[in-house]
Amino acid sequence: MPTYVTKTVVAPMPNLENLRKQAKLYLRWHRDGYYPVAATIRAMLPRYKHLSDRQVLAESFKLSDAQELVARQSGFESWQALKAGVQTMADAAKPTASNPVLSDVEAQLYVADIKASCDYFTSKLGFTVVFTYGEPAFYGQIKRDRARLNLRMVCEPVFVGDIRERESLLSASMTVDSADEIHRLFDQYKSAGVDVYQALKKEPWGARTFIVRDPDGNLLLFAGPAL
Repeated sequence: MPTYVTKTVVAPMPNLENLRKQAKLYLRWHRDGYYPVAATIRAMLPRYKHLSDRQVLAESFKLSDAQELVARQSGFESWQALKAGVQTMADAAKPTASNPVLSDVEAQLYVADIKASCDYFTSKLGFTVVFTYGEPAFYGQIKRDRARLNLRMVCEPVFVGDIRERESLLSASMTVDSADEIHRLFDQYKSAGVDVYQALKKEPWGARTFIVRDPDGNLLLFAGPAL
């Protein structure tokens, strides 16, 4: 789930018809037993918060419930309040629309076991678990400070042969703000016994980088200023 940072920009105005379609989509996902929607329902609707994914999907979930979920995601207490808010924004909107603003980006890593990956990233690389989906988990997210990585379980190798190592195909790149931090981070990971694919070095463009390899072969680059 992405995070949002408050900025002094004008956000795109919600479209009521799109919100209606979104509510119907949540309703269909619940009826189809789609596990990821259970976590969203539990997080947004207090009456479901004590239930497991399986129990949420077994509970009654009507269109009005889905509309309330969409309303709460948009910061309103009810569907009626959302409709009134959208109308107010429509009345106050300027005729010219602002350009869409990309607020965040997250890398996605392909792994064979979500729990094993979470254990590795928390014990070796200093990340914490944001969430996992499914019973057993097939999707999740981890973070360290402002860096977020999504974990997606796959049953077969994504890369053919040794192409990942031969071409040094990175799965994610993360940065720190100072030369001291990149040195200390590299030392921390070496002390933790992390698999170092590329030792700390100065790049021709002025950065200092190193690359580690997780148990699934994902190559993770860390970079910082050289000075």
